[in-house]
Amino acid sequence: MTEKDLISLDSLMKHPDVVKVTAKENQQLIDRRESIPPSCKVFENSCIALEDRGQYEFEIDPEAARKLPDIIHNKVQAVVGVECPSEEEAAEHGKARAIGVVFSGGPAPGGHNVIAGIYDAAVKANPDTKVLGFLMGPDGVIENEYTVLTKEIVDNYRNLGGFGMIKTGRTKIDSVKKVSSARQTCKDLGLDALVIIGGDDSNTNAAFLAQELKDDGVQVIGVPKTIDGDIQVRDKSGNVLCAMSFGFHTAARAFATEISNLCTDASSDVKYWHICKVMGRVASHLALEVALQTHANLTLIGEELSEYVDYERIQKAEATGQTDYTAYGMTLRHLSRVICNGIVRRAAVGKNYGVMVIPEGVLEFINEIQTFIIKLNTIIADFNEMHDRPFHLEFQRLEEKLEYLRRLARRSREDDSFTLWNTRDDDLFSDLPIFFQEGLLMERDSHGNFPFSQVETDKVIMGLVQDYLAWLRDQGKYKVGLTRDYYEKTMKKGGADPQLYGPVLFRNYQDGEFLLMKEEIMSLKTLTQEMIRCNALKEGESIPSVVQAIYKKSIPSFKTQVHFYGYDGRGSDPTWFDCTYTYNLGLTVFSLIAAGATGQMAAIRNLEREFDTWEPIGIPIGPLMHLEERKGKLTLVIEKSTVQLNSASFQVVKNLREKWLAAHPGPDEFRRPGPISMGDPRSEDRPITLALNALGSTPPEE
Repeated sequence: MTEKDLISLDSLMKHPDVVKVTAKENQQLIDRRESIPPSCKVFENSCIALEDRGQYEFEIDPEAARKLPDIIHNKVQAVVGVECPSEEEAAEHGKARAIGVVFSGGPAPGGHNVIAGIYDAAVKANPDTKVLGFLMGPDGVIENEYTVLTKEIVDNYRNLGGFGMIKTGRTKIDSVKKVSSARQTCKDLGLDALVIIGGDDSNTNAAFLAQELKDDGVQVIGVPKTIDGDIQVRDKSGNVLCAMSFGFHTAARAFATEISNLCTDASSDVKYWHICKVMGRVASHLALEVALQTHANLTLIGEELSEYVDYERIQKAEATGQTDYTAYGMTLRHLSRVICNGIVRRAAVGKNYGVMVIPEGVLEFINEIQTFIIKLNTIIADFNEMHDRPFHLEFQRLEEKLEYLRRLARRSREDDSFTLWNTRDDDLFSDLPIFFQEGLLMERDSHGNFPFSQVETDKVIMGLVQDYLAWLRDQGKYKVGLTRDYYEKTMKKGGADPQLYGPVLFRNYQDGEFLLMKEEIMSLKTLTQEMIRCNALKEGESIPSVVQAIYKKSIPSFKTQVHFYGYDGRGSDPTWFDCTYTYNLGLTVFSLIAAGATGQMAAIRNLEREFDTWEPIGIPIGPLMHLEERKGKLTLVIEKSTVQLNSASFQVVKNLREKWLAAHPGPDEFRRPGPISMGDPRSEDRPITLALNALGSTPPEE
């Protein structure tokens, strides 16, 4: 390169247009950061208070009452405005505070706006208030690692996705030592309040910290976060207090946009089935919302599978005086049959392609898999508790793990009191594919959960599907339907009479819009035999090439493309709904702090309805907790919410399932959700599942 070229390149790199188009920030980003979401009307007041809502009651777990005596009797509290505050009320609301904020667990779109809401409300009440962001999650609280959040920092992250402002982590403050360190950090920084933004485990942690720090005068407030949508709060009468955790809508829209693109690709290329696994380990909310957003051809809802009852098998068993317990709950084999039925029906009308959505935890809803997971979780937890080396260090190879299970099976034969792992369990487990055995025996996550996102769920299910499709193809039941027009044009072009060969080749030639090859024609050999039987071919003659071409067109080739949607949705910039929801959550957090609350979860009631009906509230965390088995032990946790099969959203999807399968001539029913946009007034103002569920619930109270 000459000196002149170097000078030219240097000039090019300094050109204003080059600088502009290669800049880190584009105008859309700038506009997004400068946008301020609307606030609930109550926040227009210069002073706020909290009013108990005694009509909302909870079933209190005795263990929760024993361990959380100071916060267990908290009431649901509504944020209300004070029109003429007393001097004392105004002083309390406007005093300078030190508020610590921490992200806990995986990112969820909207988290930055929670902090923005807290910051805006805090400095509005008193410019001297400090908001401290603990770095890298709960470790920052334990290790006293933080940054003072300024307007410049907060403004730089408004309405943006991720948790990049202060980062996040998965450490739990769940031991005496960790709690002691957290207490010392709060004392050293002079904190008045600590805000924990996280999922069910993190809010459980918030409840215990609220109890531990109450005597130190440190308020603890939780904020519900998870893209899985499995934090939903109802009182014991079923009244909805928190319809959805933040981040869910954005993740669902992000997934739906990408899956919609696959719907477009599938109906263009017409040769692939796209298998789309979406996040959702113990609940199928994301899969349900994605189904509503995209109208994918097939969508599995785990909760429906677990509630499935095979009445035909029950009747057969009753006829012989027996009870078939395996008729309750969907089996893997039956599930593969259901999927194959949809695939075969679409192929019959010329659609040997499609899009299927499955939640990552779908296997957890399958009977035999549930049993294995529960037993293996207990076996691994028991081993870890009894030995110096953890299970996965002691047995690193699959064969070593299988041998340990075989020893347990032998023990069950020698000791009647040992029933955890018997010979039948061992035999059934041995029948599973090796890769799935490895998956079921892989190391559990930090909470003792089975890591479904790391298991090739799609491979397990689609392996069975492909095996059964191959059998159906060999039986002549899986065929690609050909249009009558295509058949007739092809035959005439090849110099053959379509009317002569039609009744010979097709089972529905007289009245079929899509012609289906006869079931008995499964190969060129059986094609020859059928043509001879129908006097369309003589012994020793070759099948006309055009007839062979028609036959080959009817043979389906099942090709799949597998996709996983999880981390991309977590990092997406939030929708208008999540931006607005989280900003108001932040304002609610400060209101709870200013009014002296602790052990409460900030929430918005009527979230499933129009924005002007939203009501900021605080929900007591203690009463939400109950005993659940974790790592083989009973532990107090917040119950995860699963898809309710009687909900309006599920019933709508169930009713439209046949329509969306589109196993009929004509176009598919795919829906295009469009890109995520914060400022477009035509954008959806809430998740479709919430909008539908609102239609099936009672109106908000006046």
